[in-house]
Order: sequence, then structure tokens, then C-alpha cells
Amino acid sequence: MPSFVEIRDIEKEFVLQNGSKNIVLHNINLEIKHRDFVSLIGHSGCGKSTLLNIVAGLEKATHGCVQVDGQLVKRPFRDRMVVFQNYSLLPWLTAWENVALFVNKAMRHKSQNERREIIASHLEMVGLKDAAHKKPAQLSGGMKQRVALARALAIQPKLLLLDEPFGALDALTRASLQVELMRICDICQITTIMVTHDVDEALLLSDQVVMLKNGPAATIGQILDIPFEHPRSLEIKERSEYHHLRHEMMQFLQNQEKVKHL
Repeated sequence: MPSFVEIRDIEKEFVLQNGSKNIVLHNINLEIKHRDFVSLIGHSGCGKSTLLNIVAGLEKATHGCVQVDGQLVKRPFRDRMVVFQNYSLLPWLTAWENVALFVNKAMRHKSQNERREIIASHLEMVGLKDAAHKKPAQLSGGMKQRVALARALAIQPKLLLLDEPFGALDALTRASLQVELMRICDICQITTIMVTHDVDEALLLSDQVVMLKNGPAATIGQILDIPFEHPRSLEIKERSEYHHLRHEMMQFLQNQEKVKHL
């Protein structure tokens, strides 16, 4: 089966004010299969979000290219939707209106009734049927992130990109949304790439965990295949294999921490 996402020879450098160059990513090569959930993990500054932004088309690589479903990524497009940590909701619009803003723009070819059904079904999918007409100030952090997720999925993208989507949430809300995300990804059968600092989150959600070495000029240090079947539940944390994989990830991160201080 051909790869759904192909990341080839990616390098990214930024020119600083003094004229010097900061190489963030170097020689990044990665292939992702259709419907897989892949997490990018590593210490701060290793270029995880930069790589995600290159895949989204929000950043241009200095060298190399990205293909999604055989198409070269040149700019942002609705086949790749990003969910950020800070929700990015318009505060003067209701949950319904925040989702509708994207749906109405992306799906002009559909009738008004069809668009309404799409908005309603996706708000219901994330458990916000009864909060559809509330504005962000009336919603909890977890509910805001559900709106952001509904908005991204309602466009029916080929690729969902998550940049630490639950990083600002408390532990209980985070766990609840992780379970919800697993359920939604299984229902929608969507390919997903997520940036996270959370080892347990990566293990719980992912089919593959891509671990990046420290920057500058960060490269891929190790890729772990996560063998747990779908659908998943929190019970996988009780398995001995889970703890073995967790130990391997922690060891990689601890080794990178030691390298930083050499």
C-alpha cells in the first residue's frame, strides 16, 4: 500500500536578525499510512510544531517536500485541518457559528439544509449538541477544544493535524477528550498527526510514535510502532507491553536530556 503522507528530505532553517542561520530540522523522512495516528514527541525546541506546520502548508521547507494523498503540499488547504492548543475560536460567535464559518466557506456547493446537517452532526459527535448556541466565554476549556475539533472535522479533511490540542487542559478533562478523540478517529477513519509532550497520550492514541532528537538541526531519532488494536480504551495502560514501550520512550527522552547538558 502506498504511503498516504510522504515527508521527504525536509530541512528548515530560519535567518536570524544578525544574519546567522538557525537550522531547526534536518533530513526528516517519514511515511504515514492512510488512517494511521502518528505522534511527534521530543523536547522543546526540536521542531515538532515546525514540522507540523510544514505538513499543513503554513511554513515552507528550506529543502525537501511533503505529499498528501499524492498531492504536493504548497500552501494551506482544507484537505489538511489544524487544531491548535489555544482553540482559535472567534469569541463573538457561538459554537454553531464558529463551525458554520468554515463549513459555509468550504462547502458552498452544498445546500443550506445539507450544511446545517453537517454542522449539527459534528457538534453532536463531540458532545456539544446542547451547547451549540453558547459563545466561547460560556464554555469550559474542554468544550472549546471540542468546538475546534468539530470545526476541523466538519470540513471532512483528508488529514487532521493536532498541535498539543489538550496541553492547556486539566488532567480529568484531558483524559476525557483523549477517549473522545480515539472514538472520533475510529468513526471518521481519518489520518492524524499530533504534536505532544505527553508520553502516555502518545502511547494511548498512536499507531506510531516518532521521536525527534534535540535541535538545532533536529532529526528523527527513533520510530516506535504501537501494536494495540482499535478501538482502544484506557485499559491498555495495564498491559506489560504498554509499560515496556513507555520505558523505551522515557529512556530516549532522558538520553536526549543528558545530551543537552554535555
